[in-house]
Formats: sequence, structure tokens, C-alpha cells
Amino acid sequence: MFGSTDLIRVNDLLLTVLLSSGSRWPPKGARPTAQPVLMSLAIPHDIRNTAETDDLSQSVNYSTLASTLRLTLNSSASTLEPVFSSLESLAFRAFELLLDASSPSAPKLEGVYLKVVQIKPPLHCKTAGIESRAVTNGAHWHTLNVRHFIEDLECHTIVGVNSVERVEKQLVRINVSVEQGASFSLDRDTIDYRDLTRTVYNNVEKTSYLTLEALASRIALDVLRVLSSVVDRKGTKVVVKAAKPDALVFAGSSEVEVARTFDDYPNEIEGKTSDIPEVNVNLDHHVVSIAIGSNLGDSFQNIEFALRLLEAPSQVLTGEETPHENAFVNVVDTSFLYESAPMYVTDQPPFINGACIIETNLQPLALLRLIKGIEKLVGRVPSVRNGPRAIDLDLLFFNAAIYDTRAHDERKSLDNLCGHLVVPHPRIVEREFVLRPLNDMIPDFIHPVLQRSVSTLLRELTFSSVSAPMKRIIPIPRLLEFNTTIGCNAPPTLTHWSYPVPGTPNLAYSSGSINTYLMAILNVTPDSFSDGSQNNAISTALSYVQNAFDSGSDIIDIGGYSTRPGAEFVSVEEEINRVVPVVEAIRRLPKPVGNVPISVDTFRPEVARAAIKAGANCINDVYAFTGPDYHSSNLIGDETSREYMREMKKIAREYAIPVILMHSRGDAGKNKNYDEYQYSADKPVLEAIRVELGAKVDAIVKGKGGVRRWLVVVDPGVGFSKSVEDNLETLRHASRVTIDARTDVGENRKRNPLVGYPQLIGPSRKSFLGHILSTKTGNLPEPNKRVWATSAAVSCAVQQRALVVRVHDPREARDVISISDALWK
Repeated sequence: MFGSTDLIRVNDLLLTVLLSSGSRWPPKGARPTAQPVLMSLAIPHDIRNTAETDDLSQSVNYSTLASTLRLTLNSSASTLEPVFSSLESLAFRAFELLLDASSPSAPKLEGVYLKVVQIKPPLHCKTAGIESRAVTNGAHWHTLNVRHFIEDLECHTIVGVNSVERVEKQLVRINVSVEQGASFSLDRDTIDYRDLTRTVYNNVEKTSYLTLEALASRIALDVLRVLSSVVDRKGTKVVVKAAKPDALVFAGSSEVEVARTFDDYPNEIEGKTSDIPEVNVNLDHHVVSIAIGSNLGDSFQNIEFALRLLEAPSQVLTGEETPHENAFVNVVDTSFLYESAPMYVTDQPPFINGACIIETNLQPLALLRLIKGIEKLVGRVPSVRNGPRAIDLDLLFFNAAIYDTRAHDERKSLDNLCGHLVVPHPRIVEREFVLRPLNDMIPDFIHPVLQRSVSTLLRELTFSSVSAPMKRIIPIPRLLEFNTTIGCNAPPTLTHWSYPVPGTPNLAYSSGSINTYLMAILNVTPDSFSDGSQNNAISTALSYVQNAFDSGSDIIDIGGYSTRPGAEFVSVEEEINRVVPVVEAIRRLPKPVGNVPISVDTFRPEVARAAIKAGANCINDVYAFTGPDYHSSNLIGDETSREYMREMKKIAREYAIPVILMHSRGDAGKNKNYDEYQYSADKPVLEAIRVELGAKVDAIVKGKGGVRRWLVVVDPGVGFSKSVEDNLETLRHASRVTIDARTDVGENRKRNPLVGYPQLIGPSRKSFLGHILSTKTGNLPEPNKRVWATSAAVSCAVQQRALVVRVHDPREARDVISISDALWK
């Protein structure tokens, strides 16, 4: 920013100034306090001429500068002037003396670095001060940046993971820096050091964190809260260093440094609770979050069974336990499912963990009785604390209430929780297997005790975590003999798929533990764009299935109604007659091929139900439960679409079946204009997928009767209602479809609804591949001649961390996936 890299310095110039803001103690009345201040200067100046001539007239006379500052800024004992309202006003006056062209004493400088240190600052810290850099064009000067700092603020608190650190407070030394741009005006704005140090000191003394990482992050949040009304939120960064001088025998201290901005705490600054409203526990409508876990028996079946019982309180609470005849519980949101290593008692199987949000009119203790009754019905038996169990349900949040049934003198310990209810659950902050599921649903919810959001608590915990990485899980049910008419029965599990938690580096997982799944396409239609009439006969269909299975296919996708542009209408009855016999024939094959998972490629509820009853395990819907009519981001445009949504959700919930939901806009060859999404930093097509498919997924997952989040896979719709370039953009940046970012505009702006969902990508033999090939050769290859082109697209899909790729040629694709997995996973 300055023309010269040479600097002339004046270090620690001692001034005695009158500050209205006081020193160690607040000023008495309105009388300013005289006190020592150190001022340092760094002046950019090309000293080469002075060095060659050894002539001071060619340089800056630092003696004159120092004298000018002392004469002008030092207080007079007789007149008690000048008086400065703050360190900011003192710094402003110094810049005027040095850079203001109208000042007769101002030297000819191009700019100045200035540091002002209050060596008798407010209590508890060693020093406080301000640093700034200003430049001049010869006529006017202005600041480029301002940094406020508090150094060596000493507090005593409980912090550490060792048992001895949990019983006695230890010294923590804190340094805080507030960095701002030119928007902070030294003659207009000010930061109250006394209020800031008092807030940090008092809050730190009350904490009892396990890690310095969590403590430093909490301090940063507290500082930002104090500053929220006095600084420019867009241009402010807070840096906090927290050190433990007594932690290491052979080192001066251990220390953690964090940098935070207002963007890191979108809701905590005002303490907003965006997802769970504050509701009085005495009212008749409550929003409650519940953790779910299992590691014995068929864990997926146990979890689904428990959720179904949760919505049937009258079947669980009987006799005197029944709160009232109108009791209700509705599951309105669910998390992803996670596989995690056991905590506390480690000699037991891994756990499957998740969480749900419910709406209920039950009071806290009645709800506690309900979940204990559910645990008993599902099969939990008395065991060691934190030991294995068929099901484990824990109340995490009850509205935004703080509730503890223990006597006041018993609330200091966490070893006496048995038989009591404490919400928020006191161990939330130490359990990644609880925070991750909560973060899926309510990342911005503010913990009513800790006053930090769920996302912040998770970030603080995982920042210092050394535990094995968790995996996400998709259970695939065995439905051939499942009877949905038996009460709250839940289907058994055929198999399950696992995939990494988004954001976790692949290197954190053991080699070969992360794999891309392969879906083989079996079209039983006479007019498919690629392979029509090839597999219409049962014998040829079964031969294809056997070959696909032998090639390593993980699931067979059976379609009886072509989605190509201009395809002939097929009645519901005809589609069922095409699909169901093939499903039944596959299930009659000997094991293991007879147990291969099957998805049904349909948008019709009647076909989906018939295929599931015949043995299918998954629904693949190119219209994402809204039918074939195009409604863009206007989710459900008419009653027909609403009816599709209701019926498909009902089937998916009834059978606890995975669903693949694709982005489309009706006819695959139409509606390719995405200009309304030009506002996005990404290409418009990516934002369109996030907004349009996201709205549908939200409607499918959230609310009463929603599909479990852990059963949803999204498909960005490569080849559907997209230009060649949009298809390429979707494929090359598919991972951005599900990133954790803000989406949409105006009052609709919110967190990306698709954040974290696993993806299926299906580029196989698509027309855009043929178009690209034709531009090189002049000939448009037939779909079945696009195997190599498909292979390139599949490799890109794997690189973009797709969970599943959908192909017509599984043998070739398996080789491509194997190499691509080795390269990128």
C-alpha cells in the first residue's frame, strides 16, 4: 500500500494523557483520568538518499515528530487539557498531527502505522490498545484498517480433560484482537474496553469446558456479541488466543488461536432460535428433539419400530399412565443415520444413531414415561450404564425450556440422573453422535443454557476430536413378507449402505472402506431411448440381472415406462404388468442373486406399491413425488401434484423404503431456461437444482407423515431439462448441489435444503454425450455406442463423491468405478 518498504520507527513514546474513559477503574464522575500511554510509529520512507549522503535533511526527523506529539498530546497539569474521550480519539488526533496537510506542524509523509497502548487499562488485563494504518494523498488522509487489542487478560476457570483439571480452577491467559477495515471511524466510533474485558472475564469464570478450543470459540462469540451494535458486521474479525500456562511441564503454555466473524454465528448474536420456537411447558403444543440409538439386534428395524410407537402413545401408555385421551405425538423431522464407535463403554458393537423432532401435547414427564415404555416394548433390558441396548431414546431439547427434576442441591453432578429428567440433555456437548443428527435438522437452534447454536457446538467438538470418523447409513429393508397391517410393526433389514460424513476427509477412513455403489438399469419397455425391447421377456431380463450381479451391481433399477421425450402413454395397469412379473421372477432366483436390492423406476403410487409387495426395496422417482407436470420452484401447482405427493409419501413411510428423488421439469427435452437463477455465484443450473429439488425434498421429509431423512437420495437430473452445457456443469460440479450454503434470494433465502444428502448420478448413454461426440466425428452415435463416453461421465461422478451411479452397462462401469474409487475415495 505504501511506496517504500523502508521504515523509520519511534517505539514506545511515553505520553501522559487525560482519558475520559478512565484507567484501571472508571473515572470519578465526569473527571478525566491522567495516565501513561505508549505510542509507537512506523513511517514508510525511502532512506536510500539519506544512506548515500548521510544527510538527515533527506530523511524524517523522528526527534521532531516525537517532540510534536508530546507537546500536543500530553496533558497540562494547570489547564487539565487536552482531554481525549477514548484511545480512538487520541489516535485520530495523532494522525491529524502527522498527516493533515492543513496542520503547519505536519511533516510530508505518505502514511503512518500507529500503535497506542494503555498500560493501565481496565482491570484483569495487562494492556489494551489500538493499532491503525493511515495514508494521505497530500490533501486528505484516511485510515485503511483498525485493530483493537486486549493483552494478557487473566482468568481462572475449569478447563481440561484430565480428572485433576475438573476439580480445581486454573489460570487461563487470553488475548483478544478485533480487526476492522476502513469503515471504523476513529473520530466517531469507539469500543468500550471496560465492558469488553468485564464481559469476557465474568463469562470465562463461569465456564467449565473440556477443551481450550471450545473456550476460545465461546470467547469469540462473547466478544462479537458485545461489539454487535458498534462495529460494521461485514468487515469485522475477532481473533482470540487462549493459553494454559500450567498445562505443560516443559513449555511455557499450551495455546489455541481462533478467528471468527459475524458470519460464523448467524443466529447466536441475537440469540435467535430459528427452528424450535420457545413454548411454555404448560401449553398444549411442544416441539421436542429426541436422540435415537441402537446396537443390538436389527438396529434399523428397532429404530423404525420405536418411531412408529412414538406416534402411537395410547398403545404404549396404558391405565393410569395415560395423560389424556387426546394425547398426540407427530414425528415432523428426522436426521440422517450414523454409525459410530461406542463411547464410555467401548467393548460393544458400533451404534446406529440418529435423532428426530416431534410435536406433542404431552408434558415433559409424560413424554419421558412414553419413551421409557417404548424402550421396554422394543426390547431394551437393564444393562450397565452406557452399555449395549436394542434401543435408546433421550430427550434432548423440550422447546427452549430448561427443566430439571432434581433437587437444587443435587444439580452439580451428572452421576445422579437416573430416574430424573434434565433438559437440555446435559451431555449433548460431548457427544458427536448427538450433535451431528441435531445439526442435520436444527443447526441454528440456540442451546438455552450454553447460548450457542447446535452447529457451533458441533464445530467446537469436532475441531479437537480424535475419535474415529462416523459414517452415514442407509438401511434397505426386506419387504417380500412384511405385513404392514400388524400394528406398529417395522420391516426387517436386508442390507445397508454406508458413506462418509460430508466434509470429512477421505484419508480419515480406512483404505477401501468408502465405495461408490452401482445401479444397473433394467428397462422392461418397448420404447426406451437406449435399450427398448431388449429385456421385455422374463428370461432375457433374468439373464441381464445375473450378469449385472456377477459384475458387481449393488441394486437393479427396473422401469416399465420410458421417460424419453415423446414416449407413448402407458396405463397404470400396463406398467404394473411389465414391472411386477420381473420383480417376482428375480425374487425366485437362488441366493445370493435372488436377494439383490431392487428399485422400481416409477412416479406412480400404484406401481410403486405393487412392485414393493412383489419384493422391490426402493423407489426411484424422476419427478420427486410430484408427478409429470412441470411446476418449477412452485412446489405443488395443482391437486394432482398434491395427490402424487400424499400417496408416494404414504407408501415410503409405510414400508420404510429408500427413495431416490430427481430434479426434473416435466418433459425431459423441455424447460431448459434457468435465467431466473442468474443471481447465484454458481452457474444458474446448480442453484435451480438446489431451489427446485430442495423445495420438494423439504416437503417430503419435513412435517407430519414425512419420509425419514436417512432414506432419501437425491439425483441432480443429468439429461433432464438441461442444455448440453448445463448437463456438463451439473456433472462437473455435482458436489456443489448439496453443499452447506445459503440459497435462494430475498425473504426466501435460507440454508440449502439439499445440504448433506447423498447423490445418485445417472449419465448413462444420455443424449448430451452423443451430441458432444457428434461435434468431434460428425456422426451421432446410437445410445448403445456411448459406453466409453458414459465411462468418462461415471468417473467424474465418482470424483464428485456420488453415492450411486446408474448405468446400462454394469460390467464396464464396475471397472471404471473401482479405479475411480482408488483415485478419489
